[in-house]
Amino acid sequence: MGVCRSLKSFFFVGRFSLSPVVTQLSLLMSLSCLICLHVPTVSCVSNADSCFCKLQGEIDDCSCEIESVDSFNNIKVIPLLDDLLQRDYFRYYKVNMFLPCPFAQASTGQCGSRSCAVDECKEDQIPAGLKKNHSHEKDKYSKEENGKEGSDSCEEHRKLGQLDFTISDESREAFENWTEHDDRQDNFCELSDIESPDAVYYDLVLNPERFTGYTGPSAVNVWKLIYDQNCFKPDQKDFGKYLPLEQGLCLEKRTFFRLISGFHTSINVDVTANWLIPAKSAFELPKWGPNLEEFQRRFDPELTYGEGPNRLKNLYFAYLVEMRALAKVAPYLEEELFYTGNEKEDTEVKTRVKDLLDIIRSFPNHFDESKLFQGDSVKLKEDFKILFRNISRIMDCVGCDKCRLWGKVQITGMGTALKILFSGDSMGPLSTVTREHRKSKVPFQLTRGEIVSLFNAFGRLSKSIHEIEAFRDMAR
Repeated sequence: MGVCRSLKSFFFVGRFSLSPVVTQLSLLMSLSCLICLHVPTVSCVSNADSCFCKLQGEIDDCSCEIESVDSFNNIKVIPLLDDLLQRDYFRYYKVNMFLPCPFAQASTGQCGSRSCAVDECKEDQIPAGLKKNHSHEKDKYSKEENGKEGSDSCEEHRKLGQLDFTISDESREAFENWTEHDDRQDNFCELSDIESPDAVYYDLVLNPERFTGYTGPSAVNVWKLIYDQNCFKPDQKDFGKYLPLEQGLCLEKRTFFRLISGFHTSINVDVTANWLIPAKSAFELPKWGPNLEEFQRRFDPELTYGEGPNRLKNLYFAYLVEMRALAKVAPYLEEELFYTGNEKEDTEVKTRVKDLLDIIRSFPNHFDESKLFQGDSVKLKEDFKILFRNISRIMDCVGCDKCRLWGKVQITGMGTALKILFSGDSMGPLSTVTREHRKSKVPFQLTRGEIVSLFNAFGRLSKSIHEIEAFRDMAR
């Protein structure tokens, strides 16, 4: 029988940090939202291996196993994907980093670490094809590519303080109308940050996701906003420390939580895999590397009330959902030019994208989106979209610039994946969306920003799964 337990000991240090004590107190009331799935009893060989002994077998709500995903990702996907994400089309991301937090009441908190900072691209660093008003077809690029090229410099110290958790009626109405101009599309994200005339380019390769030391009330409040106010909850009568899965959330609401949990887990895996290791002597310098002890602190079942392996499984679930979106949108992407102005590289990228998509389509057990929103579920789907849009705006409340950048990239990428899954004429493992769907009753189109975020979000999940394998080897 599945059970639901609290998120008492999920420690967040680096990106969206929470201290252990604050985590237990502030997120305890979210326990009814955090649905955890059944994990079979397995005897661990050693304490060091306890993070992984239960990370095996079938991935709940999917038709494949952890082991098959590990092999497929680590051998086939990640070599091609890593190469693509180093290319100009995918490494330069245009976004407005300084939209106001819709919940900010006072500017009293900020990340003071240099590790939190990001450097925007200078004019001479941006590929010519991304700077210019270039278009090969009328709808080739969105306003994001044809608008203003950004400000001269970013705010070095952006203060994001204590959050007001009281959402006014006006704010709720605003949430529901943020994407009014896109009502005919299944947009799951608020795209104003990538379409803003104040958006500027950031080099994602030169501003990598890793440990920043970001901690404090601001980080606590971000996750409270996500879990307490933007997560589906079971009926009040079902609240309790142990919640049978059958009496918990429906598949759609469970999917929502598992996606957010998978995103959250990916952050924690990446941060612990890219930790700033102190120098061992005065003659050495600190270096970036994996921190097995910190990884175990966040995912060892004995230290997380048994929840660590479930969180890791949610990462695999999110990976499968985003991979299915790439498979579905493959025909559309195969007609994309991936234009940057560098003809040789653009041609190589187009070829490598096709190679990656061919590999992804060969995966035998894709996530089946047709099981979601069956029957009379219009309101449920709208609630799903509204809550996800809320979370995309909550990224503006993150006080660490680097954390905010990657939060925006990954949430926009996940929202793009959901948009893809629920577009087209049909849903299911064999359905696709193509350029022809731009002319359909519910037109479908991806902006460059959505494409870049989709690939990079999938890249972070893919990298996290690869890093789990590295931690597994370290623990043996």
